[in-house]
Amino acid sequence: MKRREFITLLSGAAAAWPLAARAQQGERVRRVGVLMNLAVGDPEGEARIAAFLEALQQLGWSDGRNVRIDYRWAAGDAGRFHRYAEELLALVPDVILASATPSVQALQQATRTVPIVFAIVADPVGAGFVDSLARPGGNVTGFTPFEYGISGKWLELLKEIAPRVTRVAVLRDLTIGLGQLGAIQSVAPSLGMELTPVGMRDAGEIERAVGAFARGILGAIPPLGRGSRFGERQALWHVTGRPSSICHA
Repeated sequence: MKRREFITLLSGAAAAWPLAARAQQGERVRRVGVLMNLAVGDPEGEARIAAFLEALQQLGWSDGRNVRIDYRWAAGDAGRFHRYAEELLALVPDVILASATPSVQALQQATRTVPIVFAIVADPVGAGFVDSLARPGGNVTGFTPFEYGISGKWLELLKEIAPRVTRVAVLRDLTIGLGQLGAIQSVAPSLGMELTPVGMRDAGEIERAVGAFARGILGAIPPLGRGSRFGERQALWHVTGRPSSICHA
């Protein structure tokens, strides 16, 4: 090869290096953490993940090609939420998908910098995750499954089903679900109903509270602020002698 041809080839290669570097940088594999509130193999959880992966593919992101997804399944266990939040953050993700209120609580306590996108959180403002629905602020944003006013409709529906009911237990986590509870409280007087909040920290607490409440006429509202749990249904069946036929919040 002549000297002039060699210099031309070398110059062309040198000019191409920055372009190649930028191309490789553009194809950097992104890392996404997913903290689920359900158990591994739960049909509802698997359906949510399948929809998530399908949406990513439609946007050009494929697990194993240009994105890596790390999953953790807390199965409703408070200790697991916090442990798995720390594990996911240790993997240095670009963003974390948080399913349901307990996932967001654990992640927000662990980081104020890594972006968190939540789903199935009934009252993100009342829970303190975001400043407002219009302007979330901070490192947390996401989607709420319904408008708070629908909670009042549940009470109206209960009154239509059982017109004689005047005392209603509102099953809720006492630290969250404030927006929903407010909507229910605003409707209750017009329906002639007295509300009694019942905490949902564990199945034992539900049994004790609902057992005491059930000595009168029993009404029930779907749990506020988090996804339903099998233990809650078991507790209600045990103290009332019948299954819960209410909707899930």
